[in-house]
Amino acid sequence: MTEPLEVVFCGTPSFAVPTLERLAEAGFAVRLVVTQPDRPRGRGMEVTFSPVKQKALALGLAVAQPAKIKDNDEFQDRLGEIRPGAIVVVGYGRIIPPWMIKLPRLGNINLHGSLLPKYRGAAPIQWAIANGEERSGLTTMRIDAGLDTGDILLQEEVGIRPEDTAETLGPRMAKVGAALVARTLKGLEEGRVSPRPQDHAQATLAPILKKEDGRIDFLRSAREIFNRLRGFQPWPGSFTTFRDKNLHVWEARPAAGTFGEGLLAIETGQLFVGCGESTALELLQLQPEGKKRMAAADFIHGYRPTRGERLGS
Repeated sequence: MTEPLEVVFCGTPSFAVPTLERLAEAGFAVRLVVTQPDRPRGRGMEVTFSPVKQKALALGLAVAQPAKIKDNDEFQDRLGEIRPGAIVVVGYGRIIPPWMIKLPRLGNINLHGSLLPKYRGAAPIQWAIANGEERSGLTTMRIDAGLDTGDILLQEEVGIRPEDTAETLGPRMAKVGAALVARTLKGLEEGRVSPRPQDHAQATLAPILKKEDGRIDFLRSAREIFNRLRGFQPWPGSFTTFRDKNLHVWEARPAAGTFGEGLLAIETGQLFVGCGESTALELLQLQPEGKKRMAAADFIHGYRPTRGERLGS
């Protein structure tokens, strides 16, 4: 009977959990789960486990949480003792050092949330939605010294629905990706998967999101603003200012009308704002600074905005 492939799994966020589950269910020998150190989160700053650590403990798997991995002799010795056939990396949050890349015979296999070489970087799902893409997908690739530049192993396309946000698309892609990683490992073991180099000339970037990415620019078209609102959920979200205070826009949709960029209009109890290219957004759910989320009708009732008032500076 063939011995199961021994695997070390490196991951941290919820996106990585389905892959860890799938590897355990598919009979791979997950010898160690590596995740980020526990950190304080939330208003109470309570120390919490990463989603991957929670799942690993529930599965009864060994967990390591090194503060660094590049020059960590103890961690290097531990992986050297395991001598895994493959290292699987899904949203781990650390650059994989050369010694780790060289260690397993099947390589370090990364699951990336785009159809590489498109959307290399930390936020491929968010930027695909923000840029109005109708399709994205998953790629398994061999990690090399570059940023998502390694050879492609397998890919699978995933459609982006018109109503998708990063919060709805991410979990759906994570499930597809989990199956793709399992297929990739089996294919590599059996010699059925052949790495192929990326066309670097076709590469586009999906950089890590910054707070300022969420600031609404009303010179953009309503469709562009709407797509960015969908892509930047839950962080950094979409925000502007109203009467010199922050205003978070949680829900909106393109609408008919021309009101001038950033100018408000109230029609039949609905709240609109003018955008670039003579387009408009209907604002549906808002959150003024220091307040709870509210429907546009409640915002109109409570703040009594007048036609022609401006959002943003």
